[in-house]
Amino acid sequence: MRSVGASHIGKVRTENQDRIFFHDQPVGNLKNLYIVADGMGGHRAGGHASSFAVERFVQLIEESKQTDPIELMKSSIASVNQEMIAESQSNEEYRGMGTTFVAATISDGKVTVMNIGDSRLYYGNQELTQITVDHSYVEELIHAGIMEREEGRFHPKKNVITRALGTVMATPDFFEFDAKDGYLLLCSDGLSNMISDEELKELLLDHSQIANKVKQMITRANEYGGKDNISLVIVDLKR
Repeated sequence: MRSVGASHIGKVRTENQDRIFFHDQPVGNLKNLYIVADGMGGHRAGGHASSFAVERFVQLIEESKQTDPIELMKSSIASVNQEMIAESQSNEEYRGMGTTFVAATISDGKVTVMNIGDSRLYYGNQELTQITVDHSYVEELIHAGIMEREEGRFHPKKNVITRALGTVMATPDFFEFDAKDGYLLLCSDGLSNMISDEELKELLLDHSQIANKVKQMITRANEYGGKDNISLVIVDLKR
């Protein structure tokens, strides 16, 4: 695998509360690991939440003896969540902190994905497919048929998250699919809220190098307003 990632403060926020991790070589018993987290909870708390979640999750993966990717990620994220809740209860500065979290690993052409919140994973190969399902108020309306997906992009409650790491509502979803070609795109909502899926498809599936794809996506999100931190990791699955 080959991956490139970047995180940008955007044009409105005063600090970057997103964190990313991308490693094409083994991390513990996983053959590779890719993560995007988008912190929440106000000044300092959001940045601490995403940083702690990513660093502690990676550490637990490295230390674990488990080999099944889903069980390994499930037990590690559960420990991270418990530790975050305990810290937010004992430290007033971090009260109410939380973070979205999307992680992926690839082994023998099979992609295993875990997500909590509305940071996303897309798979691009001729078409662009959103693999993860947002844990958000808007997604619930879309799923119920009350709202069209395009309308949801501009809904005033777009940022209302129904599940986040660091809270009791932190049960992750898992997805597995076969992908021996194409690209993975992991991103925070600072990217997906600014750029339509059709435009993401155009940028992801062009013929440029993945480093240029990352740069172009950040540039485009900022051109459209850069209303939030912008974070993404692109993985080239070509062998």
